[in-house]
Amino acid sequence: MQNGKVSIIIPFKNTAHFLLECLDSIVSQTYTDWEVLAVNDHSTDKGLELLTSYSQKDQRIKVFQNNGNGIIPALQTAYAQRSGEFVTRMDSDDIMEPNRLEVMVNSLIEHGKGHVAVGQVKYFSNRGISNGYQRYEEWLNRLTSTGNNFDEIYKECVIPSPCWMTYRADFEQCEGFEPKRYPEDYDLTFRFYEHGFKIIPCDQVLHLWRDYDTRTSRTHEHYAQNYFLDIKLDYFLKLNYDKNRPLIVWGAGFKGKKIAKGLKNKGLEYSWLCDNPKKIGKKIYGKELVHFAALQNVKNPQSIITVANENAQHEIRSYFLELGQLPMQDYFLFC
Repeated sequence: MQNGKVSIIIPFKNTAHFLLECLDSIVSQTYTDWEVLAVNDHSTDKGLELLTSYSQKDQRIKVFQNNGNGIIPALQTAYAQRSGEFVTRMDSDDIMEPNRLEVMVNSLIEHGKGHVAVGQVKYFSNRGISNGYQRYEEWLNRLTSTGNNFDEIYKECVIPSPCWMTYRADFEQCEGFEPKRYPEDYDLTFRFYEHGFKIIPCDQVLHLWRDYDTRTSRTHEHYAQNYFLDIKLDYFLKLNYDKNRPLIVWGAGFKGKKIAKGLKNKGLEYSWLCDNPKKIGKKIYGKELVHFAALQNVKNPQSIITVANENAQHEIRSYFLELGQLPMQDYFLFC
């Protein structure tokens, strides 16, 4: 049963080697009321030629040239042509499972507006998947299975950029692809969170996520850690920070220093905790690092945790539990 057209937004640049497999997976969808809005972001390979040829065989596939340079202008160019009731993204080097669109549309129909449909993902590569990507996949799918993605939004992007769907009206309510901020997928996720949208749980793998050395998220400067940290801090200060509570930064590695410097530049006062004996007592940016036990003497604090080690994070969570402090209320994991 078809319940409305889906606009599938696909920016592409030099992915000709993968395009046909991507398009075949869309054409093979069990849900057939869709349009592909593909935007060529100045490719130098045969991608445009391949997509144009494909579009001549299937009128649901439309191809455009990017009005600017980069993913965000490409997304904006495509979205300006949309006609669907539902909106989703797709990466030109990935593969949809055959029932992806059907599952997502049915989920949105069942739950109504104010919801985001997501699916579990599976990485694949001709050289095998690294331990880091395997952990990310498992973490993401665990959250998706219960719909609790926003519970850990400050750690990583909790909605995979090529595997979500919303009503067009909801998408436009949170400004869609308009904000020009990278990483654009993480920024969009925070806007879903800001507008109070609910994640619909999903226990099915709906998207196959290709990993290779030259994929954009691995190579482009816009996806470096400093961009992620800037987004995290800005949205935390906007959405979760209580200026009437003492602010704590825990951790003095790269991420801790980046967050501390960001707070200093914004003129915000904070205390800086550390569990590294070599750093306790030292000053960075004019702020002395103190032992984490000092947290017990701070009344009603909010803490930003920048410690990346998973074992250390487990111990930190236990410590906060002993203090009766709660995640996403009293402390926020930034990695």
